[in-house]
Amino acid sequence: MKPPKFDYFRPSTLDEALAALAEANGDGKIIAGGQSLMPMLNFRLLNPAVLIDINRIAELDFLEEQPDGGLRIGALTRHHTMETSPLVKRLFPVANAAMQFVAHLAIRNRGTIGGSITHADPAAELPLMMVLLDAEIVIASSKGRRTVPAEEFFVAALTSAVEEDEIVVEIRLPGLPPQHGWAFEEVARRAGDFALAAVGVVIKAENGIVTESRVGVMGVGDTPMRMYDAETILFNQAVDEQTLDDIVKAVRDAVEPATDLHASGDYRRHLVGVLVRRAVATAWQRAIGEQA
Repeated sequence: MKPPKFDYFRPSTLDEALAALAEANGDGKIIAGGQSLMPMLNFRLLNPAVLIDINRIAELDFLEEQPDGGLRIGALTRHHTMETSPLVKRLFPVANAAMQFVAHLAIRNRGTIGGSITHADPAAELPLMMVLLDAEIVIASSKGRRTVPAEEFFVAALTSAVEEDEIVVEIRLPGLPPQHGWAFEEVARRAGDFALAAVGVVIKAENGIVTESRVGVMGVGDTPMRMYDAETILFNQAVDEQTLDDIVKAVRDAVEPATDLHASGDYRRHLVGVLVRRAVATAWQRAIGEQA
């Protein structure tokens, strides 16, 4: 299939891109990697008047460590850069692990971080990482910039907080606690497919108990979600079989997965419980220094 007709503009600066987007008056689309946009154009799901190609805007392509151990990520950073970056692996090993599950190498070579989170697919790994890691997303328009917490950024399936005249320019990940444990678990029908369900966990332990935890899930709702009831159960506890049972129940009670052609809602609910149990146990072992 072929896309509909459109004009094409390739700016060299962010200001030029924002001006073009404003001039399009809601009828323009940003293209960078194009891994989601081009199939949608080819299937005539979108019919923009102009595509604004931001690949020449060098200021949007960076990975930068922050003094608190956090990370600034430019919107044009490629998936493969995140996947292979020693900086990401050192500071956010859970994100590094998740990147191994993103589609296929050809897509990771072209796909961008900003494009993936703006697309807001409920079965994609990067939106889950944003919610799990308390990311802040910086969005720009010709009127200025604003910063949106990850949990407010993902509004619904394939819907983010980015308005028609805005571009995601930067993602900020605050530093994780030192010597934390982590785990990422995912099940898909085939390698590279979208997940049926996935779980990310970060745990900080001191003196044999959990002092901080984060549990995030995706593939079981319209957006990635933090499981705050599970995190409350974990706090000030050692992770044993009873704790794991309680967490699994809390997560299954909190999600309402839909049935689709890939899996039933009941199967996804069962699956996310299995993955949560596995991920929490692994993160706990890493947090207390055992071999995971």
